[in-house]
Amino acid sequence: MTSIGQTGIFRHMERYSTIIDYAELATRIKAWGRTLGFQRLAVSDTDLSLAEQQFNHWLMEGNHGEMAYMARHGSKRSRPGELVPGTRRIISVRMNYRPAGDNPLTVLSDPALGYVSRYALGRDYHKLMRNRLQQLAKQIEQAVGPFGYRAFVDSAPVLEKAIAARAGLGWQGKHSNLVAREAGCWFFLGELYTDLPLPVDPPMADHCGSCTACIDCCPTGAIVAPYRVDARRCISYLTIELEGSIPEPLRPLLGNRVYGCDDCLLACPWNRFSRPSREQGFLPRNGLESSQLIELFHWTEAQFLKRLEGSPIRRIGHLRWLRNIAVALGNAPSSPAITAALRAHLDHPSEMVREHVRWALDQ
Repeated sequence: MTSIGQTGIFRHMERYSTIIDYAELATRIKAWGRTLGFQRLAVSDTDLSLAEQQFNHWLMEGNHGEMAYMARHGSKRSRPGELVPGTRRIISVRMNYRPAGDNPLTVLSDPALGYVSRYALGRDYHKLMRNRLQQLAKQIEQAVGPFGYRAFVDSAPVLEKAIAARAGLGWQGKHSNLVAREAGCWFFLGELYTDLPLPVDPPMADHCGSCTACIDCCPTGAIVAPYRVDARRCISYLTIELEGSIPEPLRPLLGNRVYGCDDCLLACPWNRFSRPSREQGFLPRNGLESSQLIELFHWTEAQFLKRLEGSPIRRIGHLRWLRNIAVALGNAPSSPAITAALRAHLDHPSEMVREHVRWALDQ
């Protein structure tokens, strides 16, 4: 929350609760959110008891793989008041990121190109959205005076998809991502935890029906059941979160995906209603929407850090970047150029990189 302590928060609440029209304030907050570039904003309470049960079961089955941070904070993730004392409501926002005129299937069908998940083509969304949420909080503060709040964008133990679903921004589809009837799946989520007793919005019904398109298209079979993803098989996990070697049986299934995977989003029929992003910061940079694998493989660490400055890709580091590209080159049809590029990395200082290069050459 803000600098006023928890006791102070509730004294403050009592002071202004009788003079503020919270329904009217919520309407104004939604208008401010649209002005700040959020396509949708809605409010939920903090009851995530059902989501907590589902999340704990997912953890118990080991579906989080090496993402130990998913279990590190106990119930703070599913009980907002434990993470931020005094929280009464959560303002959820979504922001579109799909580039206009982009054709991901063209890249996926060309084994000479490297596929980068579309959310990572531009600048890192965390900072951009968090700044917008801070601006929103300042506007609220100007209207009601100091209040308790804290902004999150995938930056703390928060069940963001469950919260957004409870607020009515969409429903969690069978691929576990949020889906909205009027917007599909191509959007980021953010939250503003607050002590303001705003009226809550109704949740949206599940409209997946009998569709299994996302399950059927997953290259590695990571969607092991409707609404349940085993991260250990997910290409996004394998190329981004996994720090060591990619399991050999899964390497051929990665195709040319070098950072993340969008197949389940591409398959979702609700994405016919998605809208391209207008955010300049989300526009593709460095030609990453359709770059040659060999060109990416030749980037030195200095080039990797320089070209991906401000990009979410930077967090995986140069070694995992090379590891992922080596696998993609191994999955491409053999050519003298690919063989030469791989051989140039046979003496790389990293054993992990050398291992994946040897595997690629054996293919």
